[in-house]
Amino acid sequence: MLSGRRLDLLDPSPMDIEIEDIAHGLARVARWNGQTTGEHGFSVAQHSVVVEEICAHIQPDLDPRWRLAALLHDASEYVIGDMISPFKAALGYDYKLFEERLETAIHIRFGLPAKTPVAIKKLIKRADHACAYFEATQLAGFTVAESLEFFGAPPEGYELMIEPLAPSQAQIRYVQRYNVLSEAAGFARGGGDAAFGTE
Repeated sequence: MLSGRRLDLLDPSPMDIEIEDIAHGLARVARWNGQTTGEHGFSVAQHSVVVEEICAHIQPDLDPRWRLAALLHDASEYVIGDMISPFKAALGYDYKLFEERLETAIHIRFGLPAKTPVAIKKLIKRADHACAYFEATQLAGFTVAESLEFFGAPPEGYELMIEPLAPSQAQIRYVQRYNVLSEAAGFARGGGDAAFGTE
């Protein structure tokens, strides 16, 4: 990693995981394998910030630690990239186990429970699908009907106009949001109501 950390992919240690490495990697991993319109790809880092925001729209009183979990929901992709779900399924159980080990190490590193509660996982998945709906219709050439079929309707009252950021901007925004949420969750100094604001 650019931080100088060496991460054992088969047995990842929480002590070898840094938020700056995650942000740097995710800002350079493009959603939709880069097959989107615009000057910049839509990065996993920017996607993650939007998913956290959508979670908060759906459940405004969501505890900051679960908002942090939403921000980190794709954090393992800083190492393994963004693979589409059918390809993950084709790779089978070993890939899933590999991904779970990395996610567990990331959660432990940043003060979250090793396993996310089922209700929170469902909320994050719903927000993830909502973000994908907007990405598909605005960036990836899907019709509204196609997006509704694949991802369902976005939550009522939530609107999003996507402007893909340059990697450096996406990286900065991801780290900034991490800092706010980590402080609000009591994992770092500071805190307060900042976590309950959105972009």
